[in-house]
Amino acid sequence: IHNSYFTLGAYFDPGPLRWLYFVIILSVYVLIVLSNLLLIVVICLNKTLHEPMYLFLCSLFINEINGSTVFLVFIAYQILQDVHTISYNLCFLQIFFLYSYGGVTFTNLAVMSYDRYVAICFPLHYNTHMTQRKVTCLIVVAWLSVFVAVAITIVLTASLKLCGNIMDSVYCENYLIVKLACSDATANNIYEAVAVTIVLTIPLIIIFFTYIQIFRVCFNGTKQTRQKAVSTCTPHLFSVVNFAFGSWFQIFQSRFDLSHLPEILRIILSLYHLTCQPLFNTLMYGLNLTKIRNMCVQLSLTMS
Repeated sequence: IHNSYFTLGAYFDPGPLRWLYFVIILSVYVLIVLSNLLLIVVICLNKTLHEPMYLFLCSLFINEINGSTVFLVFIAYQILQDVHTISYNLCFLQIFFLYSYGGVTFTNLAVMSYDRYVAICFPLHYNTHMTQRKVTCLIVVAWLSVFVAVAITIVLTASLKLCGNIMDSVYCENYLIVKLACSDATANNIYEAVAVTIVLTIPLIIIFFTYIQIFRVCFNGTKQTRQKAVSTCTPHLFSVVNFAFGSWFQIFQSRFDLSHLPEILRIILSLYHLTCQPLFNTLMYGLNLTKIRNMCVQLSLTMS
């Protein structure tokens, strides 16, 4: 078996629709980059938005641009090719960015839920708790912890002896490479199971706990408190549910046989968390958070 490259077997020949699919993918990518970049610029230029919540949003938007760039550009390029292969090194680089994108998104959403919890449950002590130093540390930990966990995963997988090079996917996935191994992959399976559980479960527990406390305060609080919670927590809660759906489907698809589903449907759903999530977040946060919405309007008027 030639281990210098992998074949991505989930692609199908689009025939005369090749350029249409290419334009659609590229258009989605450009829209993701421009919308996320717009909100990053708005937050960076306006000093009134230099608050913890908006800094966490910047971190989220940067991560979405990174994830979309790595995969959508590659997929658009692959659509134009007759042979859908990827080099060994590029495959592992893609795995690093895929896992990092998912992990950083979940940890970032967990940090954002903690920020909302402090703001709503302890409003008088918010500035004391959420200092600039603490915000910076939370963002660094959210990114660095995921990078380290993913790097260990790649080192373990790269050490395996492979007896195949065909993956039923449109991009590289660590679990699919481990399935190609003809050497003992017990350590890989155990570590990946533990790492995925930690990266997904701990943030979800934090989000679940903080929202229980937020709902409790809202239920016993004033109308103003409830309105503040709804305006700031609604986009975040929808973002969590949306990304969890896309991620769990991708994990489920890579581990179970879903060949009974139409091929085009499986491809669309496998790209869901890489396309719909970045677009969904910019729409939700851009329209629901008053400060961002007002600044976007002012910026567009200035440019015009």
